[in-house]
Amino acid sequence: MKPTLYLFAMLLVGTAASAQTKSFYDFTVKTIDGKDYPLSQLKGKKVLVVNTASKCGFTPQYADLEKLYETYGGENFVIIGFPANNFLSQEPGSNSDIKEFCTKNYGVTFPMMAKISVKGNDIAPLYKWLTSKDENGVMDASVSWNFQKFMIDENGKLVDYASPKDKPFSDKIVNWIKGNKE
Repeated sequence: MKPTLYLFAMLLVGTAASAQTKSFYDFTVKTIDGKDYPLSQLKGKKVLVVNTASKCGFTPQYADLEKLYETYGGENFVIIGFPANNFLSQEPGSNSDIKEFCTKNYGVTFPMMAKISVKGNDIAPLYKWLTSKDENGVMDASVSWNFQKFMIDENGKLVDYASPKDKPFSDKIVNWIKGNKE
């Protein structure tokens, strides 16, 4: 009986460990233009994932996100914006409306994805992974508002997040990009 119990325990541990092996790179999302965007193409880069909105008090963060992208973006770092209408309907536009708004008003050049849901029953699979320790193996981190920032390391693992109030050039984000310890 003991060998059977031991085997069952090992299978349970193995199943739990494999449930947490999913990485950021296992997802494919849609660009704001409707094309598939496999996140695996970002292997080796740090990625800042931000849920965005065009009619929010934090919307001016688009300007600093773009400056951050211009300063650090390239081979080692990228920002990805995910428009979402989950908070007081602050992103009511279509993907084409959002793209035009971001380009015209903030000169956004970092990749923008198609509008998604970042919470609730219709939460996008990527955001389910970002916000659930059961999915990402690191932490629970519900999205509190527009412009919450998730930090993904070069290996596709969630490492931390910054609140919507944290500006893109906060020490927490810049130190993470540069690899400095806070």
